[in-house]
Amino acid sequence: MKKMLTALFTVFLFNSCDVLQQLPVSGGVTEAEAGQGIKQALDKGLNRAVSQLNSTDGFFKNELYKILLPPEAKKIENTFRTLGLGSLVDKAVLSINRGAEDAVGKALPIFTDAIKAMTLQDALGIVRGGDTSITHYFREKTTNKLYTAFMPVIQSSLDKVSATRYYGDLIQQYNDFPTTIKKLNPDLADYVTSRTTDAMFKVIAVEEKNIRENPVARTTEILKKVFGGI
Repeated sequence: MKKMLTALFTVFLFNSCDVLQQLPVSGGVTEAEAGQGIKQALDKGLNRAVSQLNSTDGFFKNELYKILLPPEAKKIENTFRTLGLGSLVDKAVLSINRGAEDAVGKALPIFTDAIKAMTLQDALGIVRGGDTSITHYFREKTTNKLYTAFMPVIQSSLDKVSATRYYGDLIQQYNDFPTTIKKLNPDLADYVTSRTTDAMFKVIAVEEKNIRENPVARTTEILKKVFGGI
């Protein structure tokens, strides 16, 4: 039986079988509609996440997503501000966030591909899940691929806005202090890539919950039908 259902789902995905499109899921929602609704929700959330963060001050002036210096560099920040070198710290933080804002714009095709790859079974599981089941699925299935693809974009963006130089200068000056025993790694790309990716998932989660709980956010008929009965 399980093999038969799998075969039927496969037929649907590749041939748009009219019979399977009419199979009910719950509340009058068919399996085909559930799959379409989930993909619309993902597409909507991802586009919103990208547009929100891929703008000037999308990170820098948003306290929820602003990227500060790594925790291990907090001592450096305090030391430099005490020595009157706060402007160097401020330039480093600003350029880090500018790099993240720039890089986010390159991520949409990666997310779009992940949506296209979603199966009907995935969609049916998600539509019956919790408030952030879409985001959870997306994070679970694509984080590693996103990171691999995102890293060079982040590195290029950081270099373009001189973030690596500012941060590198900051760390190098700290490492050169006679009193510095534990030297810090000036490599910034890994840290910013992780923080940028996490920020995108957070924005997507907010949008997903909004679609589930706020009728006004369901801007298409299929979203209203699928999420209206959850």
